[in-house]
Order: sequence, then structure tokens, then C-alpha cells
Amino acid sequence: MSVETVTVALGERTYPIEIGPGLLDRAGELIRPLMRGERALVVSDDQVAPLYLERLERSLFAAGIQPLHTVMPAGEQTKDFPHLEALLDAMLAARAERGTMVVALGGGVVGDLTGFAAAILLRGVDFVQIPTTLLAQVDSSVGGKTGINTRHGKNLVGAFHQPRLVLADTDLLDSLPRRQVLAGYAEVVKYGVIDDPDFFAWLEAHGPALVAGDAAARRHAVAVSCRAKARIVAADERESGQRALLNLGHTFGHALEAETGFSDALLHGEAVAIGMVLALKLSARLGLAPAADAERLARHLDAVGLPSALPAGRAWDPDRLLEHMFGDKKVKDGAITFVLARGIGHSFLSRDVANGEVLALLAESAAGR
Repeated sequence: MSVETVTVALGERTYPIEIGPGLLDRAGELIRPLMRGERALVVSDDQVAPLYLERLERSLFAAGIQPLHTVMPAGEQTKDFPHLEALLDAMLAARAERGTMVVALGGGVVGDLTGFAAAILLRGVDFVQIPTTLLAQVDSSVGGKTGINTRHGKNLVGAFHQPRLVLADTDLLDSLPRRQVLAGYAEVVKYGVIDDPDFFAWLEAHGPALVAGDAAARRHAVAVSCRAKARIVAADERESGQRALLNLGHTFGHALEAETGFSDALLHGEAVAIGMVLALKLSARLGLAPAADAERLARHLDAVGLPSALPAGRAWDPDRLLEHMFGDKKVKDGAITFVLARGIGHSFLSRDVANGEVLALLAESAAGR
């Protein structure tokens, strides 16, 4: 099966995203030409490492690269200051140099944490992303956003630090639990809702097969998603405008994650799925979009097995959720930036939504309406 290359065009920092099967075993030959030294420091987690670390190190060694590795605990809780410090300490203990290539092997947590460490280690070293989850392949590994969470909110400390290469080996998705596939699928759906109604319609037809393991559907979805993100990042690398559209569903979603303690109670993609529905419901509430589009999105998410409403079984406090939203890094002059829509495929930014409208929507949602 062929490998597709998507280019993120950023001048001298332009880099390719390679998408297709079999890339993990070719990692060494693809990474070697980018290296200024002989050593690579691989960072993975304790769930991914047993599956793929040995294969990656074997590929690096075959290409004449000396691999070292550090394994971090899996889970969103690893994206914090203590684990960042531990990772940097391990890198320094390994005598990392500016010519050392850092390689992130894992999902979004590993990629975000490792990318941030690479951005600040020795004032910046090169790194490569090898995303092992659907969410990371279609979203977090592309675009250079790196960072960690704090008690004040998600991804509030970080840096823009572009990788030299992204290797999205679609074979690696076969080992994912269904829940993790679904969490990544939410980010795929996002691209259709932002500005590609034809892709959303394709997902309505092919999404169930993609989630169930259809390899061709997965490759197509990863490629379309990466092309969309590459286009947006090339136009607005540091999120001064258009790139903020990629946060569709995230303002609500991050608040839900914060309320659940960034735990497995609600995965990032699950929170984004709920957040997208809330964003379209808010758009409809403000008279900007037809309510039928929010219902259409919710039906599709329900059909594949993603949540489309606030989970039952816990009390959701609208005021607390709004408070979390004010901790979002896109708040400007005390106003929350929302990604709203005039319908599926027609999203835009808004900073003039009244807090009362948001609270009313959250109250209705918390009541199950």
C-alpha cells in the first residue's frame, strides 16, 4: 500500500507528514537524513513502549542511529510540571546535545510533553513525531503546539515548536482500544464541521466502518484531516486568527475535562465531541445556525458510539463550567473566544457571546435537555 505525503509549508521549517502502513519499521531510514548527530532519544509511555519501542529502536539502529529511551507513565496526568521535570532530567542525564534527535512515540500526551521538552532543552532541539493514536495522527502531532496542563487549565504552559517529521503509521491504529479510536474520531469529525461539509457527509457514510477497523477508510480520514490542518497551520502558525477554528468544541470540552480532573472519566476526544454539539447548539440558540445541524451532528456521534451530551450520573454545575472556560488560553480582554457555526462546514470565531446565553445552554444541558 502506498504512503501519502502531506507537506506543512512553513518556509525553512517546512516538514512532511508521511501517512500509510509500515512506517514504523522504516523510521530509521526516514529520520537519519534529518539528524545532525548520531544519537536519538526516544520518549514513549508504559502502554505504547511494550508494543512498539523495540521495533522502533531496531529500525533506528539499522540506520546507524544510536537509540536511547525514556518511558513515562501513560495518561493525561503525565502532562504536568513534575513529569516535565523528570523527562528533562532524564534527557540531561543521557547527555543530550543540540544534535540529539528527540523522537516522540505515543499518543497526544507523549507528543505534547516530549515536544515541549524538546522546545526548551538546550534552548531547542529537533524532534520527530511518531503518533500511535488516531487523535494524535489527525491532530496533536501536526502543527507544533506543545505543552502541559496546570491546575488553572489545559495546555496553558507550552511552546510552538514544529517537528522535523511526522510519521503516521496507520497500521499502529489496529492495536487501539475502541474507546481510543472513538476519541480520535471526534477530532476527525471536527474537520468536517469546521469547513468541509462534503467530508462530514463522507463520514456519515463511512464513519462506522472506519471505527470498526476499515484500513482504507482510516487512511483516507487521516490524510484529509492532515491536509486540512496543514493548510490552516501554514496560513496561521501561531493561532492569531484562522487557526483558532481548530478549537471547535474545545472551549466547552476543556471545561468538561477540567471538571473531571483530566482523568479517564472523560477522554479528550469525548469531551470535544460533546463540546462540538454544544457549540452548534449555542449557534442555534443565538439564531446563527439551524437547530437541525446540531441534531444531525449529535445523531452521527451517537451512531458511532461517541457521547453527544453531558454524561449522566454526576451533577454538572453551569457556573463552575463557565469558570473553567474563563481559564481558556483564548480568552481575550476578559471575553471567551467561541468557535461558532452557521451550519455544518461553516464555522467562525466570535468574542461577543453573552455569559447568560452560555449559562442557560449549560443549565439546559446539565438538566438533560
